Amino acid sequence: MNDRIRADRVTRFIQTLNQAVELGLTVTETTDRSLTLCLPYSNRIIGNPVTGVIHGGAITTLMDTTSGSLMLCALDVFELCPTLDLRVDYMRPAEPHKPVYARAEIHRLTRNIIFTRCEAYQDHGETVANAVGTFMRIGPQALPQAYREKITGGPV
Repeated sequence: MNDRIRADRVTRFIQTLNQAVELGLTVTETTDRSLTLCLPYSNRIIGNPVTGVIHGGAITTLMDTTSGSLMLCALDVFELCPTLDLRVDYMRPAEPHKPVYARAEIHRLTRNIIFTRCEAYQDHGETVANAVGTFMRIGPQALPQAYREKITGGPV
């Protein structure tokens, strides 16, 4: 699967997630082991109205969505992989009026669990937060065929 197919699949997937749509998340880059999403700055995600700093919940959602959507890049057959655990360490506040990017990578892939690492950053790699996550593989058979075809772009 090439990067364009992966990006299209991730885009279709995040468009089914209300929180991702509300935040305006978009795909920036894909490989078979990594995914980068962008969270654009908006007044809707301000956590502190005095400083304009982005709310930590928006950053956490960005990182969880990026890490969870990474499965579309790493697995040959699409399957939903719900979050079992996500630990986020905030390093500094995200600067106002700038987008935040999250880059997730597969750390380890097993038959039942996928382990990820994710970094949220701005500009030239200034780290906002780091996360490690575990995601449960429930298998492609647990997914309705119509939903799988919606994400993959057709019958698989």
